Amino acid sequence: MSPKSHLLIIDALNLIRRLHAVQAQQALSPEQALLATRANLVNTSRKLLAAATPTHVIAVFDGEVNSWRKGLYPDYKAGRSPMPPELKAGLASLQDAFWECGIDALLSQTDEADDLVATLACGIARHGHRATIISTDKGFCQLIGKGIQVRDYFNKRWLDAAFVQQHYGVAPAQLVDFWALTGVAGSNIKGVAGIGPKGAAQLLQQYGSLDGMLAVAIEEAGKPLQKVLTQAEDARLAQTLVRLRLDIPLGFNLQEIRYVPR
Repeated sequence: MSPKSHLLIIDALNLIRRLHAVQAQQALSPEQALLATRANLVNTSRKLLAAATPTHVIAVFDGEVNSWRKGLYPDYKAGRSPMPPELKAGLASLQDAFWECGIDALLSQTDEADDLVATLACGIARHGHRATIISTDKGFCQLIGKGIQVRDYFNKRWLDAAFVQQHYGVAPAQLVDFWALTGVAGSNIKGVAGIGPKGAAQLLQQYGSLDGMLAVAIEEAGKPLQKVLTQAEDARLAQTLVRLRLDIPLGFNLQEIRYVPR
């Protein structure tokens, strides 16, 4: 990779589902909505490329994955709305739309897109390069640091350290432990019963981390911390589920996703 490489990583289904939701609200047939989504996807992709001026780019898709998280916690993402059938049927066409813009697509049948994105971004950053993640998924905020930034395209904002501090009251490096305490409703991950966002932020401000909390003797703990200590197993499970993996085998060379404008 060049000395100033910049990898643009698009959370593909996050982008596609939101673009499609806009079209689905119009008085369109499913076929028309899919065509309109594809046109908007091409237009949006070109805007993203123009704004980011990346040296490398990839769109990461979720496959029909039986996630390791599901194996660890069968209720993971239970109750989440399924993808509209017409959108699912049209994914191949939408994948082609990325290729039309010069964007390679990555779809794994064994790993979740979030872990693939995290592995890519952190791998680039470790070598002194930059990665920009395009997603509205705040779970990626745990990756924020030197060389990694997250862009919410739809709200036209950076999900940066200031955003994390404002919305959660903690630093990006503390987000995994924050969610270990509060849980993540959208993924049906339970945290510690009786600990809300405010209480989680206060505990992290006082103890720094979940490890710091669990090192305290229960007889020395106040009531909020006692809840954590008595539900330590639940907190540890949630921590494991919300932490993105950084070691997914990618099976390709980053030189293969160099961006060549079309």
